[in-house]
Amino acid sequence: MTQKISDKVINRLTLYHCILSDYISDNVEFISSKQIAKLLNIDDSQVRKDINLLNNSGKCRVGYIVKELKASIEKTLGFKKTKNAFIIGAGNLGSALAKYDNFTDYGLNIIALFDIDKNKIGSEVNNKKVFDIECLPELVQKNNIDIAILTVPRKYAQDMANFLVDSNIKYIWNFTPTVLNVPQDVQVWNENLMGNFLQFTYNI
Repeated sequence: MTQKISDKVINRLTLYHCILSDYISDNVEFISSKQIAKLLNIDDSQVRKDINLLNNSGKCRVGYIVKELKASIEKTLGFKKTKNAFIIGAGNLGSALAKYDNFTDYGLNIIALFDIDKNKIGSEVNNKKVFDIECLPELVQKNNIDIAILTVPRKYAQDMANFLVDSNIKYIWNFTPTVLNVPQDVQVWNENLMGNFLQFTYNI
């Protein structure tokens, strides 16, 4: 990538990718910016502007070649570069994420889960073992992991984030309803489930 792409554009590109995957499944060869825009209820000029960042040019009166555009998005966003991660918390949400096999299509490889519950430790979720949280620092180093997906209850979130930082985790995908306090060299992406829900239902 020759330039930094904003979070909003990345989000739209992943939605384009989903549409393109569906078109490939339906054996459709071409797609236009207007078709994409209509499906997402956005302006087609925005779609063209986003796609221009990929250095992918369409064909006049035909549109974009679906397979080529999908490949361009994957290359630009690094889908093919595998990133290994641990899930912290083997409850309902953590287990659901572990069962979501489509993560691998986007380059995210979940290696294992961690918990403090003795009844869960040693079990497996989608062929991924649940380890005692005390094993985390050793396994982070052994497997060269720098991404953690945090799904623990709110009251444990900050303490667990501190533990992850001390274990040399550099990226935290935070599914807890907590704003984490971490050092500047650690990046946190907050998955605000309730905020997204309220945006969706605000005008209902």
